[in-house]
Amino acid sequence: MTTENVKVLIIGSGPAGYTAAIYASRAGLAPVLYTGGQPGGQLTTTNDVENYPGYPDGINGPQMMVDFQKQAERFGTDLRYGLATKVDFSGYPHKVWIDDKHEITAESVIISTGASAKYLGLPSEETFANKGVSACAVCDGFFYKGKSVAVVGAGDTAAEEATYLANLCPKVYMIVRRDEMRASKIMQERVKNTPNIEVLWNTETEEILGEDVVGVTGARLVNNKTGEKKEIEVSGFFVAIGHKPNTDIFKGWLDMDETGYLEVKPGTSHTNVEGVFATGDAADKVYRQAVTAAGTGCMGALDAERFLAAKEFEMASEESLA
Repeated sequence: MTTENVKVLIIGSGPAGYTAAIYASRAGLAPVLYTGGQPGGQLTTTNDVENYPGYPDGINGPQMMVDFQKQAERFGTDLRYGLATKVDFSGYPHKVWIDDKHEITAESVIISTGASAKYLGLPSEETFANKGVSACAVCDGFFYKGKSVAVVGAGDTAAEEATYLANLCPKVYMIVRRDEMRASKIMQERVKNTPNIEVLWNTETEEILGEDVVGVTGARLVNNKTGEKKEIEVSGFFVAIGHKPNTDIFKGWLDMDETGYLEVKPGTSHTNVEGVFATGDAADKVYRQAVTAAGTGCMGALDAERFLAAKEFEMASEESLA
């Protein structure tokens, strides 16, 4: 087991982690960033990003994350590949273990571990990932303007995505597993009052259909009450059954909601533990966009910088009194 002390430890990459690294590096805090299991985060599974400011012609997700990484490294970020596997926030400085073999004591910790979209588990989801299958209508809906699409899910997110897509697409199928929706009454009303949304009750997806070059062309569905199967023609298949924040290692240490999203003091990135800051999708169940994640990454770095400055002043004052 090796040990090391760092001033700023950033756990996770993606827009939040890299932005925190850029700000912390420029502030002279010599941050160490561990990329996590998916370097670059969810954007590395996204082909086209057209809604991030500064890229007028759009950019593919992996290249965008390479740009973020280069910018962070340009200012001196110590970028490493590894996964945080355990933490101990009972004392100060904080302890974090990387890959169960390297112990780091950190004066401040910025969490940017993100969240992972839940999928149905069909092999065809993987086959047509970025070829018609998406977990974010706001991110990818524009590419299906004028085409028919399907949304799987029955909660508020699914209802929001269906109504959002209904403004772009002539036909939106909403695939609901039961005979009722979990969405709030107001969202159910919006779905009901949108004429080009057709809700398919008691319905599950058996297979997503398509061709290698063209991408998604349809879906084979089955009614779980009658067993009846049917196929629908769609160009986009949106899975909206929720996200899981990657925060399991912080359970018992940090405040989080019932789903696992980290809770921060309003308007800040401060968690309930002094010197630990939460950024990006690990603490955001509402927006989940690259640009908002980057914004909170900036907040995390600034909050860490101010925290460390206050800590140094406090220690200097104690020494002068001694």
